[in-house]
Amino acid sequence: MSNKQALRELQQRLAQRMQAAREQAQSANWLAVEAGGAALLLPLRQSSEIFTPVPLRAVPYAQPWLLGVANLRGGLHTVVDLAAFLGLREPAAARSDGARLVTLNPDLNVNCALLVDRLLGLRSDDQLQALETPAHDGTRPRFAGGQWRDAQGRRWQALDLESLAKHEQFLRIVA
Repeated sequence: MSNKQALRELQQRLAQRMQAAREQAQSANWLAVEAGGAALLLPLRQSSEIFTPVPLRAVPYAQPWLLGVANLRGGLHTVVDLAAFLGLREPAAARSDGARLVTLNPDLNVNCALLVDRLLGLRSDDQLQALETPAHDGTRPRFAGGQWRDAQGRRWQALDLESLAKHEQFLRIVA
């Protein structure tokens, strides 16, 4: 029982920190996550809430990376396995106990939650060093933002969730 309480407290602290970060006037704030072994940065302004995985309703004839539909706070959200969508693992691969659902900001007009393997906390630009990112020449999707390196040398890939929500492949959920 204490593990559940500790998890709730962690989620509450993260939610409070995300809200406080949104209210601060900073150039960029990030939710750091891991998906398929990749370190990813999700913009806080484009993210919304974090949920523990809930039971899903399957969607017939959907892409393998679309896991189903979930009721999150009374709203229906499609749930996308982010690692599978990005090609970082097979869609049916086992997920960790630390997996979480990160919903997209309602301003993006897409009721969607991204399944990530684990949360790694919050990051700000002053904690990261920008790396030279190749220009969008058609080989990289538009939603692939800049690349960063932290003080420990870990490389991070930023994702533009607004561009992801408009990406043709992301919107094409029928297999």
